[in-house]
Amino acid sequence: MLKDLSVLARLARQEDLNFLLTNRIPRRLVTRFMGWFSQLEQPLVRDLSLAVWQAFTDLELEDSATRDFKSMHGCFTRALRPGARPVDLDPSVLVSPCDGIVGASGRIAGTQLIQAKGFGYTLQDLLADEALVEHYRNGLYVTIRLPSSMYHRFHAPFTGVVERVTYISGDTWNTNPIALARVEKLFCKNERAVLQLRQADGPGAVITLVAVAAILVASIRLHFADVLLHLRHRGPNVIPCSAHVSKGEELGWFQHGSTILVFAPPGFALCKGVATGTTIRMGRPLLHLL
Repeated sequence: MLKDLSVLARLARQEDLNFLLTNRIPRRLVTRFMGWFSQLEQPLVRDLSLAVWQAFTDLELEDSATRDFKSMHGCFTRALRPGARPVDLDPSVLVSPCDGIVGASGRIAGTQLIQAKGFGYTLQDLLADEALVEHYRNGLYVTIRLPSSMYHRFHAPFTGVVERVTYISGDTWNTNPIALARVEKLFCKNERAVLQLRQADGPGAVITLVAVAAILVASIRLHFADVLLHLRHRGPNVIPCSAHVSKGEELGWFQHGSTILVFAPPGFALCKGVATGTTIRMGRPLLHLL
């Protein structure tokens, strides 16, 4: 059975078939179904689901706090074992909020950013907030993709305060490189949560994390907001808050893999080694003050 699954997995990696299987389907319906199915606490369903998942991806469980999962959802949202992700404590450094693969990154050209080669988008389309658009004009951005095999929780990149969350409802296109190269303004079309955080130290800069959901992502859970953000909401919904967080502290999770976009105003630069295609772990240096 596993051999047959491996053959299917190789076929699914072909670009045309991958795009067809993950996008040209009823995305919202499939996503809602997966949200329900993944939480079934039935041993046979759990074991078969994890076997299929492992056949299609290099599932990373070596740093998991447990491997005794009651459901596939438990594996999706697994916590890390203590000490698995050392956090850089230099106050001039912003650390990666998650595990992932660095996509497009660099200086924002006015308000224009790169999604993938040949495709761009604007801060206006993504953030839906003119004050934030002006704040990040000519600033810096990093796109970090969380493949389904990786750890799915995200953390505070510095010590500070979460001042506001804006939930924007949308579609559930896949956010893998194949879809990014084919769907214009994909991040701006998908469901997303815009988190504004202010540094407690240094210049008190406002840094924004945009958690972009994707197909099979049934919801976004934030620990400091008593609400589960999901497809049934109609946005934008603004959630005022004043949540004090420490560097590396867990902020929430996706129900599956997806993407985090990090925005910083002028005055920051990429840390050494942060480049397109590289893997980064939560807690490692991402941006630094100039």
